Amino acid sequence: MKRAASGDVQTLDMNKTDFERAAGGRKAKFTFNVNLHKGRIQNITSPPPVARELATILQEDEMTRQMVRQFDYDFALNSSFQLSLKNSTPATESTTDSSADGEASSETE
Repeated sequence: MKRAASGDVQTLDMNKTDFERAAGGRKAKFTFNVNLHKGRIQNITSPPPVARELATILQEDEMTRQMVRQFDYDFALNSSFQLSLKNSTPATESTTDSSADGEASSETE
């Protein structure tokens, strides 16, 4: 998640067999694409259980809890069992405006 926090897309290969065993032989949907905003799933009303469990587990560790509450993240698990993470926190306009003002004021001095 630290790499994803810097804006890079991070991809992790997951073990398909582990998911199938955890499902206990039931047909389950493992693929998902969710956005976590301040630690909460935002873009779907009924996420698959695996997506809900991921969000819950991320809240259990203090370091990851702070990260998911500080930034917005996109999580996607595809049919090849690759989990991708990306920081989707929008850039703040106030930061870019204040730096532009700072440059303008230093040029006039």
